[in-house]
Amino acid sequence: MTGRVAIVTGGTGALGQAITAALFDAGAAGVAIPYAVPEERAALEARLAPERRARLLAVAADVTDEDAMGKFVTATRERFGRVDALVNAVGGFAGGDLVSTPLAEWERMMRLNLTSAVIACRAVLPGMIAAGGGRIVNIASRAVVPPQGGFIAYTVSKAAVITLTQALAQEVRARGITVNAVLPSTMDTPANRRAMPDADRSGWVRTEDVAAVVAFLLSARAVAVTGASLTV
Repeated sequence: MTGRVAIVTGGTGALGQAITAALFDAGAAGVAIPYAVPEERAALEARLAPERRARLLAVAADVTDEDAMGKFVTATRERFGRVDALVNAVGGFAGGDLVSTPLAEWERMMRLNLTSAVIACRAVLPGMIAAGGGRIVNIASRAVVPPQGGFIAYTVSKAAVITLTQALAQEVRARGITVNAVLPSTMDTPANRRAMPDADRSGWVRTEDVAAVVAFLLSARAVAVTGASLTV
């Protein structure tokens, strides 16, 4: 990532903060984050050294709104002059089988987990194509391979992210753009600890380890890797 600029949706969340730190560790010239929760933005900025905060662009933007994301990508290019990479890390979880899941909740899962990735990809791809290359990494889930019941809206939306990754990788392969997915198992985050206080956390994955895989896929060393789904 040395000298490159990345957009990280969901960059103020637990995984997003780890990804942002990893990209700066890898020499990113800039990281741009559309955020929704001001407290999370403050937590991220507090985690970064002043020199890195100077290379961070954090703007309130709805990642499920195509117009808002278009403006955000434009603002990123105006600030840093380019967009070399995109990490789609925004998302949400909901439990429930098909019968018990209200349609509104189904649509919310699709919007957060799938449509947000589609919108962000559409926003950055014209610039990447014009530049002759780029990197895209989508965050899916190990829990949906193979597809599971009991949290079906989440399962279908994250499984669709994997399919999106594979199909888009084929579409843009000749343009010098790689598209890959990272599939974490249960991550050790504050939210998961609150949701599962009695769980055995010995097998949970550190967000830093997931972030390291993302950083590799955005690096020059991963130039020949595309259409892959890497479990962590």
